[in-house]
Amino acid sequence: MRLYMVPAAPNPTKVMLYIAEREASGGALPIEQIVVNTLKGRHREPEHLARNPFGTLPVLELADGRYLLESLSIIRFLETVQPESALVQGDAATQALAYDLERTVELRFANFVGRYVHATNSPLGLPADPQLAKELLGSMSQALDYLQDLLADGRDWLGGEQASLADITLQSALQFARFAKVEVINNHPGLQAWDQRYRQRPAAQAVLRF
Repeated sequence: MRLYMVPAAPNPTKVMLYIAEREASGGALPIEQIVVNTLKGRHREPEHLARNPFGTLPVLELADGRYLLESLSIIRFLETVQPESALVQGDAATQALAYDLERTVELRFANFVGRYVHATNSPLGLPADPQLAKELLGSMSQALDYLQDLLADGRDWLGGEQASLADITLQSALQFARFAKVEVINNHPGLQAWDQRYRQRPAAQAVLRF
């Protein structure tokens, strides 16, 4: 299998962190990681568009030549590879709660972070939009409060004792903000402490660049 990705971008980082977490727990996955340089427009070239007509990353090329185009679909497929070391374990309800928390982070926070970065200090050179940035901060605040409340019982990770898909998704969004030199959790000390803990994990140190 081949993973086409670009460092710093949140969705590729999410899959890269997932792979690194699996490797750190003894479940190395047979995946070649290939950089597609978006700053040089490589994602818009015919070679990549043949893999993904939308030109986005990540893309996972399966052994039979088919492609998965969405980060969570990639992760859910990889959970079936060497399932004994899958990150999401437990009964049906426990697994559903793990995916529900990941979706909460993605849909109620991470998606807003990407737009906030581009409205504030876009790596692509897009013009700043202070009004939009203010609205996006407001949209993120409820999710940040919710996540900080989860940590208030003393747990290290969002899902409890073990780092989860939700932690991976949150960290991938925060790295993109750091890459753009944009602060999004400075009013949430519990999340700041979580951020420091996660960034000390072997998987994080293997993947994160910012």
